[in-house]
Amino acid sequence: MTDPTHALSFGAAASDYDRFRPRYPEQAVRWALDGLGVPARVVDLGAGTGILTRGVLALGHEVQPVEPDPGMRAQLEVATSGSTALAGSAESVPLPDGAADAVLAGQAYHWFDKDRAHAEIARLLRPGGVLAPIWNLRDERTGWVAELTKIARLGDSADDLAGRVTDFGSAFEPVEQAWFPHRTTLTPDELVGMVRTRSYYLTADPQRRQGVDRELHELLDTHPDLAGRERFELPYRTLVCRARRR
Repeated sequence: MTDPTHALSFGAAASDYDRFRPRYPEQAVRWALDGLGVPARVVDLGAGTGILTRGVLALGHEVQPVEPDPGMRAQLEVATSGSTALAGSAESVPLPDGAADAVLAGQAYHWFDKDRAHAEIARLLRPGGVLAPIWNLRDERTGWVAELTKIARLGDSADDLAGRVTDFGSAFEPVEQAWFPHRTTLTPDELVGMVRTRSYYLTADPQRRQGVDRELHELLDTHPDLAGRERFELPYRTLVCRARRR
């Protein structure tokens, strides 16, 4: 299991997280839920501020967000009309057996204690229901994006993550994967704001934060794809890993 200090670090920056983190492309969410009727009963596990919840609601489904961090739950309720997140984790969800047609996890599955979470999610899902973690991953085939990852310690590459998410345990059928390219348009200040919502930055000491800020501003001021520009595109590759409960 990943360091819980990092996993629960986001609440202190919940408003900025909701403002600066990218949304999920509609086609990725549709693929995750393909074959389910509308409305399906969806649990958004590790729902954060409700970014994925809102994307699923927009497709006409019923969504129950579940989130362990009280700061993130509070922001979800502010930003997501009519939704109230349950206090819970991937390893302990306060819902009955078979309550869900699908369990999604946006930008969250890598924090789970996998063995315990797989068993709990299998309990939540009806037979034939879907588990589908989703990630927005920076497209590091673009040069300045690769430099951004090094500066801000932004975690695994897309291919490394995909190589690790290949099995949800014996209760699930084999995992399918699909990729969806998309882009967000940012100002320099918005890029800085996004970096400051990352777990590495949130848990760093003041000296390390200052170092990240300094290198990030240098990148913005000197890289030929960024220098002098008021807005620019940040490319993403959205990864969806999907498997049905046996």
